[in-house]
Amino acid sequence: MRGYAAGVGVGMAVGWNIANVGAVATDLSQDYGVGLATIGLFTTAQFVSHMVFQIPGGHAADRHGARTVATVGLLIIAGANGLALIAPVAWLAILAKALCGVGTGIAFPSGSDYIRALGGSPLVQGVFGGGSVAAPGIALLVVPALESELGFRAPFATASIVALLVLALLLVAPRVAKTERHAGEHIDTGLLRDRRLDRFAAIHASSFGLSVIVGNWAVTLLTRHDDPHSAAVAIGSLTLLLGFFTRPAGGWILRTHPSRVRTAVAASLVAGGAATILMALPLPLGALFVVSAVVGLAAGIPFAPAFSGAVHARPDAPGAAVGFVNGSAALAILVGTPLVGLAFSLPGEGRIGFVVVGILWMLSALATPRESDFGGDDRSPISRRYARRSDRSTTEV
Repeated sequence: MRGYAAGVGVGMAVGWNIANVGAVATDLSQDYGVGLATIGLFTTAQFVSHMVFQIPGGHAADRHGARTVATVGLLIIAGANGLALIAPVAWLAILAKALCGVGTGIAFPSGSDYIRALGGSPLVQGVFGGGSVAAPGIALLVVPALESELGFRAPFATASIVALLVLALLLVAPRVAKTERHAGEHIDTGLLRDRRLDRFAAIHASSFGLSVIVGNWAVTLLTRHDDPHSAAVAIGSLTLLLGFFTRPAGGWILRTHPSRVRTAVAASLVAGGAATILMALPLPLGALFVVSAVVGLAAGIPFAPAFSGAVHARPDAPGAAVGFVNGSAALAILVGTPLVGLAFSLPGEGRIGFVVVGILWMLSALATPRESDFGGDDRSPISRRYARRSDRSTTEV
C-alpha cells in the first residue's frame, strides 16, 4: 500500500504542473507584462521537453528501475519550479518550465511503471491516472487562493512543495525490479512504428491532452464572457478534477467487463467532445457546471485502457510503450494550448478554439481499438511471467 501511495503521488506531482499556470493566466500576464499567448508558451515550453523525454524516461525506468528514475524526476520538478521563483521575467519562466518538463517527462512513465512493477491492476493504474488529473484540478482551486499572498510565485512555489512532499514519500517506498528482458538494451526504434500503439496514443491524446487544454483556458474563457471569477474557477477545476473518479472506473471496466471497454471508451470520447463544444456556448452558470462535469468525467475513462493496452501490446518494453502513448498527449497539449490562446484574439474571444477542440475530441472515437487489443488481464506482465513459471514448476512436479 505504501508503494501504491507513492506511485499515485508521483502522478499528482506531475499533474500539478499541468494547470498551475493556467489557473492564474490573466493575472500572470499582468505580472509579467506579456500577452496571454506568451503565458500559454509557459505550458508549451514544459510540454516540449515533457514530450521529448517520455520514451527515454520510460526506457530508463525499464533499465534502471522505476523508483530511481521517478526520484530523479521529482528532484528536477522541484528545482525547476524553484528557479521560476526568482523574478517575474518571461524568458526565465519559460526556461524553468522547459526544465520542469524534463522532470515531468521522466517521472510520469516511471510512476506508471512503478505501479505496474508492484503488480498493480488496471484499476490501480486508473487510480494513478486519477491522481494526475485530480492534482491540476486542485491546483485550479488552490493557486488562485494563494496568489494574493505569493503573487506570481504561487503556481511555482506550490508545484515545488508538492514535488518535495511526494519525494519524501517515495524515498521510503519499496524498491522494484527492473524489466528483465530489456534491462540493458537500447531504445527500440520499432516502438515508434508500432501501429498497435497509434490507436492508444490517439485516444489518450484526445481524452487527456484535449481536456488539459480545456482546463487551462476554461477560466479565461468564462471570465471573458462575464461569468463571475469564483464560479469560473470552480467550473474550470471540474474539467480536470472529476477524472479522479472515472480513471479508476475505466480500469474497472477493463478488468471486469472487457467486452464493453471499446464502447465505453468511444462513448466517453464523443461525450467529452460534445460537452467541450457546449462550454463555448452562452449557457447559464448551472448548465456550465453540468457540461464541465461531463468533460471531466468523460476524459478519465480511456486512461487505464490506453495504458494497459500499450503494455499489453509491448510487454518487452512496457515503460517505453507508456511513454510513447503519454507523449502523444504531450504533443496535443504542446500544439493546442497556444493555438487556443490565440483564439482569444479572434471573434468570439476563445469560443472558436473550444469548438475546434470539441470536434477533434469527438472524431478521435473513430480510432478506438478493438476489445481484444486492450488486454483485460488485471495482472502486470511481471505477475503473469511469475504465474507461468509457477505453472511450469507445478507441471514438472
